[in-house]
Amino acid sequence: MQNLQIITTADGSNTIYNPTIGENYHSKHGALQESLHVFVGQGLQYFLEKNNTATQVAILEVGFGTGLNFLLSAQHCINNNIKLNYTGIEAFPLGYNMITQTGYQKYITPQLWQAFINNYPSTFTNIVAINALCNLQIAHIPLLNFTSEKIFDIIYFDAFAAIHQPQMWTSESINHCTKLLKPGGVFVTYAITGNLKRMLQNLDLSIQKVKGAAGKREMLRAIKI
Repeated sequence: MQNLQIITTADGSNTIYNPTIGENYHSKHGALQESLHVFVGQGLQYFLEKNNTATQVAILEVGFGTGLNFLLSAQHCINNNIKLNYTGIEAFPLGYNMITQTGYQKYITPQLWQAFINNYPSTFTNIVAINALCNLQIAHIPLLNFTSEKIFDIIYFDAFAAIHQPQMWTSESINHCTKLLKPGGVFVTYAITGNLKRMLQNLDLSIQKVKGAAGKREMLRAIKI
């Protein structure tokens, strides 16, 4: 990918602008606050509070992007002694040099950051132990080509918006994702549309409208029945 640009969002954290698609990887209202609220807060923390005896969690992220959701989730799991098995799907992974320019080391421990960037290229071909608690693999393929023998506790659906990447938000794509979710598992995304709610309800997920991150009134969380 060419001409990617590092930009600063409203909360002072960085994101990347992709001129080919015409969209930022995170909200212009704040990359950090969006990731903490939508994915870590309403996804990971919600799941762990509802399953308070859990000692491990498996997360699938659709749209690994900059790795911010992984880094913040990993730090949360390390802080709480939770084993994290994290799989990202990314058809167009960022290069190592772009990842190192994000500035995300400010939000996690130096040890986690160093382990992540040292192992980042290896995660495209292997499941990598980032540390004693966190495993990471990034599937460098389109969403519909992704298969797994595992099923997941949480899905972070963080694809680019439907106006820019409509193929990611079709019933085929959403169905493909939710088949990989355990009963009782949590699906979270920054978006909330009538069409998405209907698709998830038709797939036997229970819809929850949740307060959105800055710049959005609501977001969507769904629980697999």
